[in-house]
Amino acid sequence: MDDTNNKANKGNFDKSIGFLRSNGNCRNMYFYRKSVVIYDLTFYFANKYLNKKDRTVDQMIQAARSGKQNFVEGMADGVTSFEMQIKLLNVGKSSLLELKEDYEDYLRTRNLNLWTEEFPRYAKMVEYCKVHNDLVDYQGYFEKWNDEEIANVALTLIHQTDRMLQSFLLSLEKQFIEQGGIREAMYKARMAGETKK
Repeated sequence: MDDTNNKANKGNFDKSIGFLRSNGNCRNMYFYRKSVVIYDLTFYFANKYLNKKDRTVDQMIQAARSGKQNFVEGMADGVTSFEMQIKLLNVGKSSLLELKEDYEDYLRTRNLNLWTEEFPRYAKMVEYCKVHNDLVDYQGYFEKWNDEEIANVALTLIHQTDRMLQSFLLSLEKQFIEQGGIREAMYKARMAGETKK
């Protein structure tokens, strides 16, 4: 489940260009790409299987959107702030965990199966979700899967995204401990500039 794309950038503060961190493109991050699938899958699921008058429709869609959008904003803010990056990524993480509860509630209250290791299709589903990170890999199944299948795929994607994100957050923590934040980087860049004069 390791994802080299999800490691905090090794380049960090490039002395040749100053003190801003290089954060890479959010769209290359596996946890972001999976969050796009989760959002579209949830949008389809909520509109197809839930009563339009049910507040859960908006709540599920907004939770999925919050996860995705906070990942985008968190990575963008990470250029100048570890604090904001970690805060926003964690907000996105929390939103997806809220969505996870909604999917589990749906399965339980309708006496549908929450797939576990004992379930015949569980292993194949987990493996598929593990190696497929893009919306195009799932769109063709939206109308073929029933509500139980969609809910279990969504839960698997949420779980995998959560694990990837947790690993990324730990790498940010390590990077911050080793290098400090932008104030330290600005000071070092200024001192480096002074010594060149």
